[in-house]
Amino acid sequence: MANGSARDVRISEISPLRSPDQLSCQLPLSNDDRDRISQFRENVNNIISGKDNRLLAIVGPCSIHDPKAAIEYAEKLKKLADEISDQFFVVMRTYFEKPRTALGWKGLITDPDMDKSYDIDKGLEVCRKLLLDITHIGLPVGCECLDPIVPQYTDELMSWSSIGARTTESQTHRSLASGLSVAIGFKNSTSGDFTAAINAVKSAREPAAFIGIRRNGVIAQFHTTGNNFAHIILRGGVNGANYYENDVESAESAMKKAGLDPAIVIDCSHANSNKDYTRQKRVLRSVIDQKIWGNKSIRGFMLESNLFEGNQSIPCNLNELKYGVSVTDACIGWEETERIMKHAADILRKAKENGGEEIL
Repeated sequence: MANGSARDVRISEISPLRSPDQLSCQLPLSNDDRDRISQFRENVNNIISGKDNRLLAIVGPCSIHDPKAAIEYAEKLKKLADEISDQFFVVMRTYFEKPRTALGWKGLITDPDMDKSYDIDKGLEVCRKLLLDITHIGLPVGCECLDPIVPQYTDELMSWSSIGARTTESQTHRSLASGLSVAIGFKNSTSGDFTAAINAVKSAREPAAFIGIRRNGVIAQFHTTGNNFAHIILRGGVNGANYYENDVESAESAMKKAGLDPAIVIDCSHANSNKDYTRQKRVLRSVIDQKIWGNKSIRGFMLESNLFEGNQSIPCNLNELKYGVSVTDACIGWEETERIMKHAADILRKAKENGGEEIL
């Protein structure tokens, strides 16, 4: 090596980032919104633990790439959430990091300008501001945790979180989950097997230690207490869907065998919909039917939804991007979202009227 160094041989540039403290000082969380988030978290935790028999509804875009469209979506979702709050507690899906199987856009935090310039400092600022704005509208937010450093910038703003199918087996993410301030769901692996997710839940509920950064940017060792609100998310796999009654019962049995209270969220998208966004309503109807027939372990569901249906590729000229349309997985549009959510709430209300609270 010309410079005689054996380190950073494949690093082309190192750029400083604002610390979590610096960014939070520039974009502070108000006392009112802090109280609001505390109540949001309590609602989520009560649902996951079975104290609240409403369903947790994680609803929103596959990924957010346009803050303006996200705010418009949040305003619509807030109105809907209020109308169906007797049956569902709605959390807006605010996913800013996208794990890729191979190549592709990695999300608003990593590449906010969508041109491979990778201005992560800007991405963190854009995303924190958006989380603050959505919270101020009155909606709780839920994020996927991918980079183990990012939660230091977002943890105080989240009301729910998830670990994706590709990272559920990661010990780093299991340890991170054990210290997060919010309930966290582990997705089953891409194969469809939920053993890894159950092991992850068991691991995340125990105390752990990991290396991270403090809010002032200093590297530190973190000791955790364990996350009692870790749960699994069934999202299907290469062998097909796993939201059917037999699949849910198998997951329940496996969780009980592992010494865990069964707490399950059903992902209506991904392999459960056979990657066909129009089939999400079928999965949701199955979830509602199973609840009506007495299932107590299903605690929630996830819907991929946007202002407009479908998805699009990212064009070279970003001015050609269609407004309110996903650039990752295809989503149902707003009108469909509103229709199926209201219909599901009506079904649950009628079931209670006809059969009493005990059926739920």
